[in-house]
Amino acid sequence: MDVTTCLKSLLLAIQQYRDNRSAQNAAQLQRQVEEVSSQRCDKLLSSGQMLPSQCVRGLVELAGNPNTSPALTGTVITLLAQLACEDASREVLHRSYNLTSTLASIIHWHSATPGEPVVLQCLQVLQKLTYNARVFHSTNYIHELIEFLMMNIQSHNDDIIMPCLGLLANLCRYNHSVQSHIKSLDNVKPFYRTLINFMAHNSLTVVVFALSILASLTLNDKVGEKLFDAKNIHQTFQLIFNIIVNGDGSLTRKYSVDLLVDLLKSPKIADYLTGYEHFSACVSQVLGLLHGKDSDSASKVLELLLALCGVSGLRSMLCDIVFRPTGPKLRADGRRQGLGQQPGLNLVQWLSSPVEGAESCSLQTLQLLNVLLEEALGGDTVSGSVLGFVEMLLPVVLELLKGLGSAQGDAQLRKHCLRITHVTNLLLHILNIEDQTRVLVSRQVSAQLCLSQVESLLACCHGNNPLICPLGSDSDLSQVCAEAVLKALELMSKLRQQVKDMETDFYRMLQDQRIVTPFSLALTSHHRERVQSGLALLFEATPLPDFPSVILGESIAANNAYRHQELELSVKRVAVEEVPPTRTNISLSDSSSSSSKTINNLIEKIQNGLELQDNVEDLRVSEIIEVYEQKLSALESKESHLQDLLEAKALALSQADRLIAQYRNQRAQAEAEARKLGCLLKEAERRREELQVELGAKVLEVERSKADMRELLQHNGRLQQDSQEHHALRGDYNTLLSRFNESERLLKELQMSHINLTKQNDSLRKNHEALRLQHDKTLSVLEERESKIESLQSDLQERDNDISGLRGELNAAEERGKEKDRERRKLEEAVDALRLELNKTEQARKDASIRASSLELQKGQVEGKLKQKEEELNKHSAMIAMIHTLSGGEAKNDLSL
Repeated sequence: MDVTTCLKSLLLAIQQYRDNRSAQNAAQLQRQVEEVSSQRCDKLLSSGQMLPSQCVRGLVELAGNPNTSPALTGTVITLLAQLACEDASREVLHRSYNLTSTLASIIHWHSATPGEPVVLQCLQVLQKLTYNARVFHSTNYIHELIEFLMMNIQSHNDDIIMPCLGLLANLCRYNHSVQSHIKSLDNVKPFYRTLINFMAHNSLTVVVFALSILASLTLNDKVGEKLFDAKNIHQTFQLIFNIIVNGDGSLTRKYSVDLLVDLLKSPKIADYLTGYEHFSACVSQVLGLLHGKDSDSASKVLELLLALCGVSGLRSMLCDIVFRPTGPKLRADGRRQGLGQQPGLNLVQWLSSPVEGAESCSLQTLQLLNVLLEEALGGDTVSGSVLGFVEMLLPVVLELLKGLGSAQGDAQLRKHCLRITHVTNLLLHILNIEDQTRVLVSRQVSAQLCLSQVESLLACCHGNNPLICPLGSDSDLSQVCAEAVLKALELMSKLRQQVKDMETDFYRMLQDQRIVTPFSLALTSHHRERVQSGLALLFEATPLPDFPSVILGESIAANNAYRHQELELSVKRVAVEEVPPTRTNISLSDSSSSSSKTINNLIEKIQNGLELQDNVEDLRVSEIIEVYEQKLSALESKESHLQDLLEAKALALSQADRLIAQYRNQRAQAEAEARKLGCLLKEAERRREELQVELGAKVLEVERSKADMRELLQHNGRLQQDSQEHHALRGDYNTLLSRFNESERLLKELQMSHINLTKQNDSLRKNHEALRLQHDKTLSVLEERESKIESLQSDLQERDNDISGLRGELNAAEERGKEKDRERRKLEEAVDALRLELNKTEQARKDASIRASSLELQKGQVEGKLKQKEEELNKHSAMIAMIHTLSGGEAKNDLSL
C-alpha cells in the first residue's frame, strides 16, 4: 500500500472516530496510524500537499483531546515523533500545527504521574520541536510546562531529569520572556542550587544541559558573574572542550557546541577565551573530530569554528592552528620524511562532499576557509605554510567548481548557488596572493566553464524574480542567485587578461538583458559587500553600447516600490488593500505600447516593401530585422517584469490571507485567555466571600477581647499591690536567671559535644566494622597465601636438589674445561714454535729467491756472451771455407787433417 492510500484511509478513520468515539473506531484508527508509521514519510509535510496536512491536523486535535485513550495518544505521538526527525517537517509542525501547546497540555494532564510513557514521549518530541525554535511566552500551558519541568528537575527520578533538562534548555535559549518568568518565581534559588549540583553528575549530557540553563538564566546577573568569573571560566572552557571531544554522542556534542557559541556572545567571556592557555590544543582536538565523524557532528564542529572566527582575537590564532604543520614525520630508518600533515586537511575532506546528505558541511567548510584565508592573506607578508596550504587547496577547489552542475528544485538550487558563491570567493582570495597562484588558476579555469556557470545562474535568477519573495530576507532564492552571478562575473573580470576568450565573454554577459535582475538586487540590497560588488561591475558595464541601463533603472524603481509596500504591510499588520498602479507601471505600459506600435509599423513596412524600395542604399533588411529582434526582446523583458508585478500582487494577497489566519489564531488564544481569566475571577470572588466570613469572626473575637481587657484592668489593681513584692524578688530572680542562663549555655555546649561524640562514635563503629571485615578478608587472604607459600617451599626444595646435582655436573665440566685449557696452552706453545720455524723458512726462501734471481741474471749474461762466440765461430768457419775453396785440394787435405 502506497503512502497516499494510507493517508486517505487514515483521514477516513480520523473522521469516523471523531463522529463516533467507539472502541472499534479507536482500534481502527490506531491500526491506520501504525500503518502510516511503517511507511516512508520523508518530506511528507514539507511537500506542502493538502492530504498530509489534513491528517496531521486531525491527529494533533485528537492528541490534544483529554477524552482520547492513552494508548491511541501514545501511538499518535509516536507518529509525530517520526515526522519530527526531519528539520523541514519539524519546523512545519512547530509553526503551523500548534503542536507545542498540544503536547504541553498532555503533560499538564499527566503531571501527577510523570513516569508514564506518554509523558516521556511528549518531552522527547518537545525537545526536538523546540531546538533552535522560538516558543512564545503567551503559548497555552507554557507556564504549567515550565513549572512541571522545574519540579521534576529537582526530583530524584533519573529517567525524567534528562529530557526535562534538555527541554528547559531549549525554552530558555534566546527567549527573554521565559527567562524573566523563571527568574520571577519564588523557588528559583533552590532551582539554581540543583543545577549547580548537577555539575558533578556522572552523565556529561546532564552537565551540558544544566550549564546551558545556567548560562541562559544567569549570564548577565550576579549569579552568572560568580559562576563565569575569571577564576572559574578556564575550568568551564576545559569542561566544555572535553565534552565536545569526548562526549557521549552527537546530542551532547550539539548542546555543548551551542553552549560555547552562546558564551562567546559575551565580550567578557570571549576575552577570557582569548587568554586561555590551552586554546590551541583544544582547537586541534576539535579539528581532529572532522576526521571520520558523521555529518551531524562535523556540522556542529564547523559551526563552532565559525563562531570562534567571529571573535577578532581568536581569528588569527585559528589561522595559525589550521595552517600550521603538525611537525616532521620520521621514517623507519630515522631520517626526516618532510613536513607533517596540516590540521586544515581535515577541512578539505568535507569540500568534495555530495550536495545531498552532507551539503551543509561543505558550505560551512567553504565559508570557514573564506574567513580564514581572508584573515591569513590580509597581512603584508604571507607565511610559507599558508602558501603550501593554498597550493594544495587550489586543485580541490577548481575540481569542485568544475563538478557543479545544474540543480533541481529550489532547495538544491539554493545550495548550488551558495556553493558557487563560496567557491568563487575562495578563488578571488587565492588570486590576490602572488603570481604563481594566479598562473595556476588561469591555467585551469576556462572561459567556457565560467560562461556556462553564469548562463545557468542567470536562467535561475531570471526565473525567480525578487518580487515573488520578500526582498529583505537572506534566504530569498533570487538574492542568493544574484550574489552567485556577481561573484562569477567578478572572477571573470579578474581573469579576463590571463584566460583566452574570457574578456569577450565577460563583456558579452554584461550586455545581456538578464543581468538586470542581479544588478538591481545588488544595488538595492542592505548588505554593503553586495552593493560594492554591484557598483564595481556596473562601472565596467555602463560604457558598453548595449548595456540595458533603462531597464536596470526601471527594475531598481520597482524593487524600491515593492520594498516600501512590504514595509507598510509589516507596520500595519492588516489586510492589504489593492495598491494603485505606480508611476513605474505607467511608464512601463506606455513604453511597451509605443514599442508595440513601432514594431507593428516595421512589420507593415517590411511586408509592403515601400520604404525598402525607396531607401535600399540607406537601410538593409538585416538591420531592420536586428532592430525588430531588439525591440521584441525588450518587450518580452518588460512583459515578464509586468508579470512579476502581478505575481507580487498575488503574493501580497496571500500574505493578507496568512495575516487574517494569524489574527484568527490570536483571537482564539485571546478568548482562551479570557476564559482562563474568568475562572480566576470566580476563584477570587469565592476567596473574597471566605475572607468576609473570617472578618466577621474576627470582629466577634475583638468584642470578646475588649471584655477581657476590662477584666484585666480590674486585675491590674491587684497586680500593683504585688508589684512591691515583685521588686523585692526581682533581684533574687536576676541572680537566679544569670545562673540559669549560664547553666543553659553549659548544657548546650555539653549537648553539642555529646552530639559530636555520638557522631564520632558512629563513624568509629562503622570504621571498626569495616576494618573487621577487612581483617577477616585479610586473614582469609593470608591463609591462602600461606598455603601457596608451603607449596612454593616444596617446589623450592625440589629446585635446590636439582641445583645441587647441576652444581656437581658444573664442577666436572669445569675440570674438563681446565684440562682443555692446558691442552690449548700446549698447542699454542707448539704453534708459536712452528711460527718461528715458519718465519725462518720464509726468510731462507726469500734469500734463495734472491740468489735465484741473481743466477738468472748471470745466466742471461753468459747466454749473450755465448751467442757472440757462436757468431764469431760462424765467421771463422766461413773464412775457412773460403780459404778452402781458394787453396784447392792441398788446403783441403790440410784442413781435413
